[in-house]
Amino acid sequence: MQYLAVRGGKPLRGSIPIHGAKNSVLPLLAATLLTPERCVITGCPEISDATAATEILRHLGCTVEWRGASVIVDASQASGNAIPSELMGKMRASVTFLGAMLSRFGWGRLSAPGGCRLGVRPINYHVAALEALGVKWDGESEDWRCRWEARFGGEVTLPFPSVGATENLLLASVSVPGVVTVHNAAREPEITDLCGFLSAMGAEISGAGTADLIIRGGKPLHGAVWHVMPDRMETASYLAMAAACGGDVALTQTDPMLLIPVLDALRSAGCRIETTGKTIRLLRDRPLRAIGTVSTAPYPGFPTDAQAPLMAAMLLAEGETRLIETVFSDRFSHVPELRKFGGAIETDGNCAIVTGVRRLTAASAEATDLRGGMAAVIAALCAEGESRIYGLDLIGRGYAQWIDYLGLLGADVSLQEE
Repeated sequence: MQYLAVRGGKPLRGSIPIHGAKNSVLPLLAATLLTPERCVITGCPEISDATAATEILRHLGCTVEWRGASVIVDASQASGNAIPSELMGKMRASVTFLGAMLSRFGWGRLSAPGGCRLGVRPINYHVAALEALGVKWDGESEDWRCRWEARFGGEVTLPFPSVGATENLLLASVSVPGVVTVHNAAREPEITDLCGFLSAMGAEISGAGTADLIIRGGKPLHGAVWHVMPDRMETASYLAMAAACGGDVALTQTDPMLLIPVLDALRSAGCRIETTGKTIRLLRDRPLRAIGTVSTAPYPGFPTDAQAPLMAAMLLAEGETRLIETVFSDRFSHVPELRKFGGAIETDGNCAIVTGVRRLTAASAEATDLRGGMAAVIAALCAEGESRIYGLDLIGRGYAQWIDYLGLLGADVSLQEE
């Protein structure tokens, strides 16, 4: 079994470039199915979730080629409209292919999506929203089939600004003749990125970045070239890591404007943060202090994906920090792993209370999910002695070259087998 050996206690110094966003590249790849013309997505991160998305495209009949950080998709021969369970089980975002299959083929079939275990994440928002546009469902607990009974525009109001449901609505609505208006749509930058790509393909969409999206569908789409936005979650994770370990770290090719709640929290903890253009520099040469209460929320609030890395950074902060999780029902699975290092964390429902300790000690920990795995790595980098981190495949779902990046920043880490 492979694990990462981490010898903690070293401050981090150096500069690393941020990759393209995992949460953006997956719906972008799904969108390439909408046209028979060739599409090119540049700036793709080399992560296992992106590989899984290209496997789904190939299964559906597309030709897919990786050229460095670019993915070239030719969907001219695409004909499949069912995704088997072995491919669906690799990532949660695979459900986004449903909207694209409806647009391209008129119907689709998929099984329960996989990915990280973050609690109950039903697709009821997707079902109700697509039904409002004329989609007929024949769903079972582990197998969903849907088709257009009729395609008509109208207004859809989401009960929660679900990112996945908004993406599926966008991908399906571009084929609907007439106007579709989505109220309470997700406002995440990744949604804006998808709207930009669809517009480059010839779709007519307005309201990107707001809670009201207007799609004037039914227009034929053509091929396009699109560059993936920077990964704000990767950025947040390395910022939390630098805050936890101390030192001087610069992150390039990112966008500070997308991370204001994270930057505000780390400044409150005593970090010095400088932003210039596409670079964020964090300096921490004094003890961290607790930051009171942080509550996760849809964009532009504090992102749920940054909750676990921030929790790890607060393990050594002076005082008490409360982290309230409002997006997912079970996103504290990393808490027992962080306790193994000596972290003082209590949970009460959707609230985790972190009381800073003087020192952390080495431990063996498991990545419980993508972001929780990075939180365990952060704790190990702060702990005295040599730690072992298992479940590296989960971390590789969303962080490209992450072990190499740790080395570039001066961390003492190595891959080992047992």
